Amino acid sequence: MTLLPLSHADPRRALVLFSGGQDSTVCLAWALQHFSQVETLGFDYGQRHRIELDCRQTVRQALVQRFPAWGARLGEDHLLDLSLLSQISACALTEERAIEMQANGLPNTFVPGRNLLFLTFAATLAYRRGAQVLVGGMCETDYSGYPDCRDNTLKALQVALSLGLDQPVCLQTPLMFLTKADTWDLSTQLGGEALNDLIVAHTHTCYLGERGRRHDWGHGCGTCPACELRARGHAEWRARQALQSA
Repeated sequence: MTLLPLSHADPRRALVLFSGGQDSTVCLAWALQHFSQVETLGFDYGQRHRIELDCRQTVRQALVQRFPAWGARLGEDHLLDLSLLSQISACALTEERAIEMQANGLPNTFVPGRNLLFLTFAATLAYRRGAQVLVGGMCETDYSGYPDCRDNTLKALQVALSLGLDQPVCLQTPLMFLTKADTWDLSTQLGGEALNDLIVAHTHTCYLGERGRRHDWGHGCGTCPACELRARGHAEWRARQALQSA
């Protein structure tokens, strides 16, 4: 992936779906590198823990402190209340229940329609804020099989949003075809070890909301699917680095 120098920034305004997790933080850094004005948007949808929401402001502040050039581009943060979603989507991310596979082949961490709703509300906010680009951390390479993370889904939604708002809506998904190891590579290209250290120290992706233990790859329980995926990607990335330096 080619990174544009700061001096060649896209003049369009971007709105980043920012949860406070690793993937959305890398996407925020990517947007700050590519666009001249960037705002962030989070969602409180009644998730079973609020750890990521609590991390959001810490991550934003750390990015501003460690990367002043990006900080000059970082605008307002928005948090929308979508708690209604938890009332109609009983799953392991909105209720205290064990994480397991379902008969349809999807894990019960799948929140039906979540990304479709997130992007629809994001497009509504972007319309008011004058932003033309929505940036999300959806990925169909290393993921749990969620159908609303697939490239075809998002391409169709981009068309629907553009038609429904009667103006172009551009959905950017920088991680769509990257593995988790590739995501660490992208983070390194964007901000080097400073950004990687920020991600490990301040972001949170664990499904169970465990924050106490810090691993090489960040905080988390270490056993849920999100932690296992993140740990495996970090190990693959470290092994790749070792081969390159040998």
